[in-house]
Amino acid sequence: METRKDLRIRFASAAIAALAWFGVLLQLWLSIRLAQHNGKSAFDGLIALLGYFTVLTNLFVALVFSQPFVFGDTRFGRWLGGDMLRGCATTSIAMVGIAYHFLLRNVWAPEGWQWVADVALHYATPLAALGYWLAFPPARALALRSVLIWCPYPAAYLLYALVRGELLGSYPYHFIDVGALGYGKVLVNSLWLLLGFVLVGGAIVGLARRRVR
Repeated sequence: METRKDLRIRFASAAIAALAWFGVLLQLWLSIRLAQHNGKSAFDGLIALLGYFTVLTNLFVALVFSQPFVFGDTRFGRWLGGDMLRGCATTSIAMVGIAYHFLLRNVWAPEGWQWVADVALHYATPLAALGYWLAFPPARALALRSVLIWCPYPAAYLLYALVRGELLGSYPYHFIDVGALGYGKVLVNSLWLLLGFVLVGGAIVGLARRRVR
């Protein structure tokens, strides 16, 4: 029989999953509509959408928090909903919000539904995921080295973005635009971002350890 805390966890998980899916699907619709407006196909809109760390990380969060309702108590479900993967998702989505606020929010001025998607992807979902982490921390404190285990996720994205940029001739973010900056500057920028990820991850783990105590 579910306890009151179990019900709160399920409700919060459902709310965050719904919020993340809403942001991703709204942005998908907007990207396809923009592509078609520019004379391109819906597939082109999908390819453009999947170039962004923001979108992929919101999708990551959506999958992690959908776990109780889709996969349940299966082996895959326990792995997907485990503390390590949730910690990685929380760190990554927090990094999305921080990087957007300080590096990207002044680059453009979205309006209408694009503004709604922008807020959902960059602010609402990161804050909701962080709130969940604080309200329902891991039952057992995570080791600080967990952050290093999470680093392959942003590193893999960087490799993906660079290969994708070479193939398509465009990069999702100006600070990793090899065509404009060169590989040396992009490498420096990437190392700074990875350092930021480690610091944010350390804070995420530290907050959970403090809550457990």
